[in-house]
Formats: sequence, C-alpha cells, structure tokens
Amino acid sequence: MRPSNRSPQQIRAVTIETGISKYAEGSCLIKCGDTHVVCTATVEDRTPPWLKGKGQGWVTAEYGMLPRATNTRTDREAAKGGQNGRTQEIQRLIGRSLRAVTDLKALGEMQIRIDCDVLQADGGTRCASITGGYVALALAVKHLMRIGALTKNPLRENVAAVSCGLYNGAAVVDLDYAEDSTAQADANFVMTAGGGLVEIQATAEQEPFTSAQFDELMALAKQGIVQLVEAQNKAIA
Repeated sequence: MRPSNRSPQQIRAVTIETGISKYAEGSCLIKCGDTHVVCTATVEDRTPPWLKGKGQGWVTAEYGMLPRATNTRTDREAAKGGQNGRTQEIQRLIGRSLRAVTDLKALGEMQIRIDCDVLQADGGTRCASITGGYVALALAVKHLMRIGALTKNPLRENVAAVSCGLYNGAAVVDLDYAEDSTAQADANFVMTAGGGLVEIQATAEQEPFTSAQFDELMALAKQGIVQLVEAQNKAIA
C-alpha cells in the first residue's frame, strides 16, 4: 500500500492555473498533489551572444526553491553565494526538455526564459517544473502569435515529465516525498505527447534493478504522461 493510498498507476491530482502573473508573457501555477510550482515565461527580443546573427532563438530555464518549500527552512542560494549542483542540474534539464520540442529556427532571434519557483515540495519538483514550464512556454508563444511577433507556432508537441520508482518492491508512478525518500529505485521520465523520449534519469538506490522492472516503470510513465498532457492542453486552451 502506498502512503497516499493511490494505486500503483495513479498519479497525484494535477491542477494547472494559468495567468497567475500580471507581467509575464506566460505563467501558471502547477500543483501535483502537495508539490506546487510557479512557472513563468519571459520573452526577450535578443538571443544569447553566441547565437547572434544565426537566425534562431533560444529557450532556457532557471529553477529555485523558496526557503520554506520543505519541512525545514533552507537558506536562499543567493545568501550562500550561488546555486548548488542540484539546482544547476535541474534547470539545465528543464531547458533541454523544452528545447527538444521547440523549432528554434521558427522562434526567430528571440529568447524565452522559463522561471520555475517551487513554493512547496513533496517530491517530483523537477517533473512538475517541466510539465508546468511547457504550459508557460506555450502561453508565451500563444501571446507572440496573437500580437503578430510569430506567424508559425514553433512548438512541435507537448513535453511533460513524471517520476516512477520501486516502492516496497512494486513499480509505482508519481512518487511523493514519503515514497521517494525510501524507494529502492527511482526514475524521472521526460516524454513528448507522441511518446518520444527526451530524457530518462534512473537510479538504483539500493540493489540494482532488472530490465523487466525498468520496463514496468516505463509503462507506468507512458500512462502518466498521457494524463499530464491532457491537463496541459486543458490549461492552454
């Protein structure tokens, strides 16, 4: 039995509230159970210096957690002199995931920055950030097309992410912190609406797991992604 009493294939309740920022070109608050993340998209009419004059755009991301996002307070990274390795790894993952479904040539010479700020963490913050980050990006693109700054949608398809793991020996989807902290193995699956694989991060926390067990995790991830994409499309519509 899972701590949340969910079935192995049941993701947490997902809500995506859009338009939560007055100023950002695209924004949402995504809630995956008790994990809550604010995602905003900022459009800049310039590219990074190394892309100048190359006729393409860029999508990048930043990630952070508020001091009291967890059960004990954590100092702001700025107060400690900079981002730690975990933060850098997660924001690079978010950026790679969003670029994977973006036609950067069609975006033109502009940059879209996605900021993902974790208000409350109960496992799966990077997955929620990718899923919500796509919504913020899609809303920003929708805005650009509405004002005529873009004539073609540069987004090829949705991208979303979900965690899966082995908890008490059983494969389960969308781990909360209680499961994630004691799982025998955990994995993050970043996938497109069409089932394409963008990135998989899988780790045995205790003993090595088998390819058959990995296949179980993959099957659960595919089911979870379908539900997350439905939530994304409902929010973007």
